[in-house]
Amino acid sequence: MMPRIFKSAATSIALVSLFATASFAFTEGTDYVKLGKPIPNVSNTLVKVFSYDCPFCYKYDKQVTPKVVPKLPAGVEFRPFHLKTKGKYGVQGSEFFAVLLLKDQQNGIKGKDLFGDKSLFKKAKMAYYNAYHDKKERWDAGPDAYLKTGLDAVGMSRAEFDKAKNDPKVKALVKEWEVGYDIAKIQGVPGFVVNGKYLIMTKNITSVDSMLALINELLKK
Repeated sequence: MMPRIFKSAATSIALVSLFATASFAFTEGTDYVKLGKPIPNVSNTLVKVFSYDCPFCYKYDKQVTPKVVPKLPAGVEFRPFHLKTKGKYGVQGSEFFAVLLLKDQQNGIKGKDLFGDKSLFKKAKMAYYNAYHDKKERWDAGPDAYLKTGLDAVGMSRAEFDKAKNDPKVKALVKEWEVGYDIAKIQGVPGFVVNGKYLIMTKNITSVDSMLALINELLKK
């Protein structure tokens, strides 16, 4: 008779072998859903709908998204859409993030580079996450206090922001993000959409590898 310790070892080896060779199998309706109203003009793109006051968005941006986005196939763009309908200062947040994303773009920073330390968008996003979720800041003094947190994080003056937010490109970007509301109604945020058509059901994501595999499969649809 095989000793128990060797039986356990043999079982472990078998399990490792099984998982090493297993492939992911995904099902529409369980792992992803097809949007009834696709996001226009975002083919070959991974969109992330998020809000500064969403704890799960914060967790994903600390532990998941920075690991997934750099591994996206070459040529696939990553775009964040801030949800202005969530959070007391969602409107101000969307305006500010749009200003920063366009400034990043002017500096050659977009897509995967938005997770780098040079990104103004990242600096402000993490400053808001940290203030709201870790320090429990609620900016009771009003929108000026809210904006100051982001402005201080990126070294921007209020006058510079007030001028930049009136740029037609900023307004167009904020308007484009409004589609995030209908997406968020399906399962909340964060909401990851592939090619503007397929919403990943994050509750069924089990690992970074499974999420990447699902994204790659949906990119081919």
